[in-house]
Order: sequence, then C-alpha cells, then structure tokens
Amino acid sequence: MSYSKDDLLFVPLGGSGEIGMNVNLYHFCDSWIMVDLGISFPDESTPGVDVILPDLKFIADRRERLAGLVLTHGHEDHLGAIPYLWSQIGCPVYGSAFTLALLRRKLAESRGDLNIPLHEIGMNAPFKLGAFEIEMVALNHSIPDPAALVIRTDAGTILHTGDWKFDETPVLGSNTDRERLTAVGDEGVLALVGDSTNAMVEGRTGSENDAKEGLTAAIAKATGRVAITCFASNVARIDSICQAAKANGRSVSIVGRALDRAISAAREVGYLADLPDLVPEGDVDLLPRNAIVIVCTGTQGELRAAMARIAAASHESISLEAGDTVIYSSRQIPGNESAIARVQDMLVRRKINLVTDQDAPVHVSGHPSRDEMIEMYGLIRPKIAIPVHGTARHLLAHAELAKNCQVGQTILSNNGAMIKLSGGRAQIIDNVHTGALTSEKGNIIELQADMMRARRRMLWNGFVTVSIVLNQSGRLCTVPSIGQSGVGDGDLASDYIAAASIAVEDAIEALGKTARLNDASIEEVVSQAVRRVARSLFGLRPIAQVHIMRIRAEDLRT
Repeated sequence: MSYSKDDLLFVPLGGSGEIGMNVNLYHFCDSWIMVDLGISFPDESTPGVDVILPDLKFIADRRERLAGLVLTHGHEDHLGAIPYLWSQIGCPVYGSAFTLALLRRKLAESRGDLNIPLHEIGMNAPFKLGAFEIEMVALNHSIPDPAALVIRTDAGTILHTGDWKFDETPVLGSNTDRERLTAVGDEGVLALVGDSTNAMVEGRTGSENDAKEGLTAAIAKATGRVAITCFASNVARIDSICQAAKANGRSVSIVGRALDRAISAAREVGYLADLPDLVPEGDVDLLPRNAIVIVCTGTQGELRAAMARIAAASHESISLEAGDTVIYSSRQIPGNESAIARVQDMLVRRKINLVTDQDAPVHVSGHPSRDEMIEMYGLIRPKIAIPVHGTARHLLAHAELAKNCQVGQTILSNNGAMIKLSGGRAQIIDNVHTGALTSEKGNIIELQADMMRARRRMLWNGFVTVSIVLNQSGRLCTVPSIGQSGVGDGDLASDYIAAASIAVEDAIEALGKTARLNDASIEEVVSQAVRRVARSLFGLRPIAQVHIMRIRAEDLRT
C-alpha cells in the first residue's frame, strides 16, 4: 500500500456512493480505528438474501493494529453488521448508552456466543483510542443518543458527523449541541466527513413535534382501528405515536420484536419513562376498534414483518377490516419502493385507508436539509469536506454546497478510496479492496459468489434441464428429455422444448467420435444449444443442467 505509518488517512469501506452499509476507517501513526459497521438491505436483484454486509478484508488483514470500533448511533445501517463480522476484527466497541443497550439485545438474540468488549462513552468526554483522541458530541436524529465524533490527532482534527439534524422542538432527547460544535470549530477542524442524505432537499427538516401533531390529526380522522408502522429504532416516534393516541382517547399496542427490543433499550437508559401502559398483542380484540392504535414493524415492505402479514390478513393476532386506517410514519429507503408498494396495494384492495407522508405530515426525516448543512459548515469551518452516506447524486450535491460555504477543498470518493488528509492538500492515494457479502446459514459468502450469481441468473433468465441417453459410442438412444421453469409458458414453452430438442440432437451429431465419449464435451454443447434457442426465442440466457446416461448394447436388449 502507498501510505506511511504517519499519514492521516480516511478510508470508507461502505456508505460512500450508496445509502446504507456504513463503515469507515481512520489511520494515524500505524494505528487504525473503525467508525460504524452497518448493513444494507436486499432488493429484487438479490434473491434469497436477507442482509448485505461490507467486505472487511482490508482491515481484517490489519486487525492487530485496529484499536477499536466507535459507533455513532444505533441504526442498522451503522451497527447491524457487528453480529456477523465482529469476529473478523475482534476489537473493543465504543458507543453511547442507548446504542450499546440496543446492541446488547441484538447480540443476545443473534450471537449470544460473542463476548464483545463494550465500552459506554458519555458526551463531551474525550478518550484515547490508539493514536487518536475521540470525543462524542450530542446530536439529534431519529434515534436516541446519536453522536458526532471529534477525532483529534497531531496531524489535525476531523469531525465525523454521523447522522444528524437540528430540531428545536424534539419530542425526546435534546437538540444537536451547537455550543460544543462551535467550540470544536473554534479549535480548528481539518476535515468534516458528513451526512449527505438530504443534500438535495431545500430548507430545513421538520421537527419531531411536527410529526406528533400530524399523527394526532390523522388518528382523529380515523373511525376504526389504526395501525401505524415506523422504524423500530425511532424511539421518539414511538413516544409521538403514544402521545397522539392518548390525545384521541386510544390505547396503544406494540407488535413486532424489533419494537419491543428498542423500547426495552430506551427504558434501560431512562427514555420513555412516561409511556402509558401498553395493551398486550393478544388483548387487542378485547377493545373497541376505535379505541386502539397498533404500532407495528414493516415500514420497508419486509415480508416477515408485522405490517406485511397484517396486510395479507395472515397475522396470528392482529386483523384489519375495510374502513380501518394504516399510517406509514416513515420514509422509503431507496431500493425498497416495490416491496413497500406491494404491501400498500394489499391494504388498498381491502379498502383499508392508507395514509403516508405524501398525504399528511405524519413523518419527518432524521437528516439535515440544505439550510441545516449550511449552518453546520458555519459552526465547524473545516478546510476539507468529504461527503459520505449517500448515492453519487447526494455526494455531488453535498460537495457543491460545501464549496458554496467557502470550504477550501472537497473530495468525492467511492468506497475503497484511500484519502490522505495530512501533508497539505487532501488527495486520493490508493484504492483498497471493498465488496458486498451476505450471511448464508451462518456462513459469510461473497454476494458475487457462483451460487449467488446462479440465483440471480435463474431469477431473470429461468432454468432448463436436459436428460439424454447415449450408447457407448455417444449416439442418442432416444429423444432428449427437456424441462424448463421460467423460460416460456403455454404454447411458447412447447415451441421452445421442441426447438431445443432438435438443437440438442444436432449439437451431439456434430461432435466428433472422440468428443462424444467425453461427458464434459457433451454437457457443454448441449448447454450451449438450449441457451441459444432460449436467447433466439425469448432473449433469455437460462441456467442449464444436463444429465447424461450411457447404456450398453446389452442394456437395450433386456
């Protein structure tokens, strides 16, 4: 690698050029730290995949120099990969009280065998970690206890914002600590590594209090049962829903394990102390339909989540009827639009009233819009801006905003870029290995592994099986048997099988005597033949599986 042990480096392994899967590295004096270790979620292009994980090979190869993992907050895209990948890095983990309370519950459910050293860190309490001094500064976001990281070195100070916004009227917690951020800016900041999620959104992000008022009004209009889906970790939103329900004389029931986990973690660290008594899931039917609000998981159309099962009328204890109301108090994560639409369509077909943030102010973002980002740059006044946490369009918009804020240099980077911050102007000096992984029955495999590629190919191109019976000289003894799935239907399927059968016979006939004796040669030409016909008729390239049986002359006589 083209860096020296004294270089101050920033290396994103995930979350730059994409939404989700945030994992970032900092290096100084031959010491590394990691900031966040998150997951991303699959879409229709990744069949059979439940979770997408970052590839940590670069830092796993240097794990003896990795001083620790510091978490900015408890969202899945910032800590969700820890149960899967921590064993590759084996370092202590640092975070705020709620973040670690949430992580402990995740680990207990999924990986009780991991003995991870967890260290709770308070706000404005600098601590040493390797060659770095790190201070957490309180932020406001759609989860309790988020923190920006002030990362101090002899080569300069970096502010890693994490996810944040300004909220003058938060329902839970406090606003972003402007006073401390101003003091950090006064110290002098070399680089700001910042959230780009809403870099294309003008103005300021709404307050959580706005969402509470919008939910109160939406519930007031409802006549039957109300079900509200929100992100389980958005504890402030859960509080807002409970207050909105109380204002309308309704009780609240919580449905979904992730919600139970978040509420338990929040109560452990002192949040949600005034939450009203909740109605057990099994007792919902005991209350009048206009006296209950059901809070459930499944904002992103997840098939196994409560909202999808309620919409499909397959939930074991919660049911909705025509005239009831479902409120989506959440945003759509890019890539999940189709899954969300499927669930919402099921609700609409059943004549259940659907309310989203397009219909009423029932959701506010947890990320800063452009005016807030401008204010942040006014407080911090960095020499360098490095946009992260966003697609290419988000990063570009953030970079242009930073330039307009008189930041001397902006750097656009994708995952794997090694950015040298020390020694004058920042520059990309190398690119390191990155990638995407998934967990398959407890094993971590590459998303581009042969098995995963075959699944995707079958999803989009179908599957063909060919069984052929040959004599000892490699001549066909009978017509090839061909089956297909996902290639054609009805008469088109029959046409395909007939054409593919002729193509297989021709391909075998064209082989020389020696090649006919080699199963590998026959398998190759047969596979090519059936794929060629599929491409000609349908424009598809199916997976082909060939079964070869060779029989002797005496077998034919018996």
